[in-house]
Amino acid sequence: MLVDLAGGWNPMLGRLAWSQIPYDNPILAPLFVAVVIGAVLVLGLITYYGKWTYLWKEWLTTVDHKKLGVMYILIGLVMLFRGFIDGLMIRTQQAWAVGPHSSGVFGATHGYLTPFHFGQVYSAHGVIMILLAATPLLVGFMNIIVPIQIGARDMAYPYLNALGLWLTAAGGALIMISLFVGDFAHNGWFGYAPIFELQYSPGVGVDYWIWTMELLALGTTLGGINILATIVKMRAPGMTWGRLPIFVWASLASNVIALTSFPALQVALALVAADRYLGAHFFTAGLGGNLMLYTNLFWIWGHPEVYFVILPAFGMMSEIFPTFSEKPLFGYMTMVLASMAIAGLSWMVWLHHFFTMGAGPYVNSAFSVATMLVGIPTGVKVFNWAFTMYRGRLTFTAAMLWAIGALFLLLVGGLTGMMLAVPAINYMVHNSVFVVAHFHSMLLTIVYAIFASVIYWFPKVFGFKLNEFWAKTMFWLFSAGTALVFVPMYMLGFMGMTRRLDYVFNTAWHPYLLVMEFGIVVYTLSVLAFFALLYVSVRDHASNQVGADAWGTSRSLEWLTHSPVPFYNFAVLPHINARDEVAWRRDNGIDHVQPDHYEDIHMPNNTGVAIALGGLTFVLGFALVWRIWWLCAFSLLAIVALVIYRSFKGDPGYIITAAELEQMEKAAMRREARIGKQRHQVGGGVLGEAIAYERSDLPPLASQPSSSVGLDHHRS
Repeated sequence: MLVDLAGGWNPMLGRLAWSQIPYDNPILAPLFVAVVIGAVLVLGLITYYGKWTYLWKEWLTTVDHKKLGVMYILIGLVMLFRGFIDGLMIRTQQAWAVGPHSSGVFGATHGYLTPFHFGQVYSAHGVIMILLAATPLLVGFMNIIVPIQIGARDMAYPYLNALGLWLTAAGGALIMISLFVGDFAHNGWFGYAPIFELQYSPGVGVDYWIWTMELLALGTTLGGINILATIVKMRAPGMTWGRLPIFVWASLASNVIALTSFPALQVALALVAADRYLGAHFFTAGLGGNLMLYTNLFWIWGHPEVYFVILPAFGMMSEIFPTFSEKPLFGYMTMVLASMAIAGLSWMVWLHHFFTMGAGPYVNSAFSVATMLVGIPTGVKVFNWAFTMYRGRLTFTAAMLWAIGALFLLLVGGLTGMMLAVPAINYMVHNSVFVVAHFHSMLLTIVYAIFASVIYWFPKVFGFKLNEFWAKTMFWLFSAGTALVFVPMYMLGFMGMTRRLDYVFNTAWHPYLLVMEFGIVVYTLSVLAFFALLYVSVRDHASNQVGADAWGTSRSLEWLTHSPVPFYNFAVLPHINARDEVAWRRDNGIDHVQPDHYEDIHMPNNTGVAIALGGLTFVLGFALVWRIWWLCAFSLLAIVALVIYRSFKGDPGYIITAAELEQMEKAAMRREARIGKQRHQVGGGVLGEAIAYERSDLPPLASQPSSSVGLDHHRS
């Protein structure tokens, strides 16, 4: 039985009415106009240049894992920017609304945001940064890199891969439209029981939160299934479990977490929906419900989610340190075991989120010890990275700087995490901004690893390098912003400042808040440096083209195929001889050996079904938010019909003949030969970029003792 709603409802539009559009909001109305103008401009430019067919065929209907990965990363970067804007608004409000005499504008008593609006910004910031920025960025890299690193031509289920992307896009669209139609949840990104119940939150904000999270969870679960199946079933001949690159192991551990934890979130959200739509009482204190049931269910997903996003970042760092240290990764097997141990322990720590809720000393002690245990495998990784760099031939490229920055932040976040794992300390700083600073240290570890990976793998995807000067400029600005924002936040946490304050009552905290605001300004400069990085790199792309091995010291299999990677990945699936296959081939002088003949390749067709299902799920989510039941029924029936249609139709795929393949390979090799010739003419270098990073204080690479041979203990 549906719950009777207070307020207006009609059969055609449900709860939707003109009054739900905040055209009188002085912040949202100009933003809405700017977004509409921007959208019209973009659509107009696409139409003017006649790019709709290209977009449809090459991107919107693609099942190529690399293009899907690029689109995941684009979504993540756009949402990272949106989440940063939310963070800027939060910091500005807190720096402004200090003390009883602080002024207010736009209807706010203090600052410029009303408490209700501030709550929405706070909630959206959390949801976006965790589920729509960090997660898509990492899933994007796993999409691009994992199949190439194991010698596969695509994901195990290309169509499912596209569907996961478009479900994620639908979730992103739903949270973006909540800016301009209705409201978003104001009760935190994780939801508070029973505040999210209909009687306490009668608007549509919580409904937006429910269906956004449901779509994102479904998309991530499908992606996790695909990556696991790909790693298990699609490895090239000779790619044994002991030869898997460490990023693949990290992705495997991460997606085991995804497959087992995201369903718990979906169940929790479905029960919240049952409470709000059907009048159930799963999470109400009266009528048989239990508030703690929701808190347990949410954090059973919520804390493993932290490790779901941190493990791929660890994998990225494990690829970058060896490349720019010119050594194999130290302690490969312990790194593998550490990744799996972290994945296992991630399930045993959720209760530390509510140490102060009266669980008792024995329960708190058990979860305290379990939380501290995570520090052991994490510490193993830190030591292994340090030993990888120890006595290595270090090259401080921008990618290496970002990776080292990630390592430093991991130490800060890990050590403060150990503090929070002690119940006595947790009681003192619980719900303070110290906790906020801690988990931002961990999430910024991921952000640093992501930017390191963007710079590191960009040449492999697009065939040219990003500009080093602007990449390093962005790194230093970003690092200065990080220090200016989060060092004062740690201090304010010790001074007792609680989080989610739209009004700061203690004027003694004002100087710290101003420093944090200055840090946000520096962060903004780093964003400008990022745009400059993209602009200069694209402008100068012709002079920064690279061959297969962009860095000259790369080790894993993705650096064997061309840059950019052809849509079939490998003309002939490679036979794997060693753990660091490219390093092994380089050491044995066979890294440029080409196959003597080619065979036909079977590839999957593009499909428009995935994007159509993404669009329909967005419509279904929007209709559920506004309780437009006829639209719910229509979109649900269309989804079912489309899934059945796709199931019967299947995909016979198509064949690339050996002759076509040979022709494309020759074109790619001519390109690499041309780039190699240009390198020789400019600086006497070799194909790739090793010569560009030669150091004057070391003998040239050619006269080095065969260091990588001697240190490579992974030969088979």
